[in-house]
Amino acid sequence: MTHRAPGTLDHLVIAAATLDEGADWFTARTRLGLSPGGQHPLMGTHNRLLSLGDQAYLEVIAIDPDAPGPDHPRWFDLDRREGPPALRTWVVRVPDLEAALAVAPPGSGVPRDFARADLRWRMAVPQDGRLPFDNLFPALIEWQTDAHPAPRLADAGARLQRLRLAHPRSDALRDALAAILEDPRVAVEAAEHPAMTADLDTPGGMRAL
Repeated sequence: MTHRAPGTLDHLVIAAATLDEGADWFTARTRLGLSPGGQHPLMGTHNRLLSLGDQAYLEVIAIDPDAPGPDHPRWFDLDRREGPPALRTWVVRVPDLEAALAVAPPGSGVPRDFARADLRWRMAVPQDGRLPFDNLFPALIEWQTDAHPAPRLADAGARLQRLRLAHPRSDALRDALAAILEDPRVAVEAAEHPAMTADLDTPGGMRAL
C-alpha cells in the first residue's frame, strides 16, 4: 500500500525580473498592495507577500541584485525565467517532507533548510531548479515551527477560489497530486500546452493571474 502524505496548499509564487516590476504587475491586476517579505541568502532571491487568509499567502519573488549568486540553480526555475511577471508555481505544505517526497514524482527535489528571523522551514528544491510537469507540480515545504507568514500579514480580503492546472499529461499530473493533496480548489485539465491560472476573489471582484 502506498503511504499517503497529505498536504495543504501553502502559497502561490509569482516570478518577476525585479520586485518592483512584479509588484506593479500584481497591483495593476488586483488593486491590492503587497507587504514586505525578506531575503533568501541561500537562493539569492527576495520577495513581497500578500495574505490569502490565515493559512495561505502569495509571494512575488525575484532574483536579488544585491545578493551573491548561488553555486546551484535557484528554486522555482528562476534562472530560466523570461518575459513579464507571471504565476510561476505553487507550494504545498506537508507534515513530513521525506514522506511526501517518497510518493512525489522523480525530480521533485532535495530537502534544504531555510531560516529568516523566527521562521524555519525545509523545502524540496530540484537539482536543476525545475519542478515536474513543467513546473506545474508544486514545490513541497515543511514548516519547522508554528511560526508561519500567513497570519502575520495584513488581511486585504483576497482568497484563492481556484487554481487551474492545464497540461498535456493531465491524468498523470492528477494522479501525482492525489498522492500528496486533497483540495477542491485545485483543478487539472487537459491542454496542448502547460498553463497555470489562479482565480482570486478580491474586494474588487474576481481576478485571474
